[in-house]
Amino acid sequence: MSQKILISACLLGQPVRYNGRGLSLESQLLDLWKEKGLLVPICPEVEGGFPTPRPPAEIEPNMAGTDVLDHGARVKDVTGADVTDGFVAGARIAVRAALDAGCRFAILTDGSPSCGSVRIYSGRHDGEKREGIGVVTAALRQAGIEVFAQHQLKELALRLEHRAIML
Repeated sequence: MSQKILISACLLGQPVRYNGRGLSLESQLLDLWKEKGLLVPICPEVEGGFPTPRPPAEIEPNMAGTDVLDHGARVKDVTGADVTDGFVAGARIAVRAALDAGCRFAILTDGSPSCGSVRIYSGRHDGEKREGIGVVTAALRQAGIEVFAQHQLKELALRLEHRAIML
């Protein structure tokens, strides 16, 4: 059985990002996985009830997605509105979708307060990024799903290959 991969819908060009655009990712690996029917697209923010477009949001400074899930941090949009509940709801939906589809891996959009897996924005709406993970990444990792950023496709391919050999 081929391994399914949860993927941020925007990386497949779907116009679901906060600015109403997609973030098409060009990759032979992605094309191959798509052709094999391995990709399970989702936009956790849209699933969490947010419109497209929407005001950009960030996790509070010096906090990460794990803190949001533990109720120790909030997600606020650029207007100052607390949008934490929608981010947590989207994370729960993403975990359920991944588990229902049998995904053990995910490719998510780095930088996002939902999907960041290496870096997220500073929390000050100043355009700066810092190390950290988003709410969905935290929830998926808690569920045992490995998360990769869109610039880590080769690393994911190696993990898939290793997993196939071990099965």
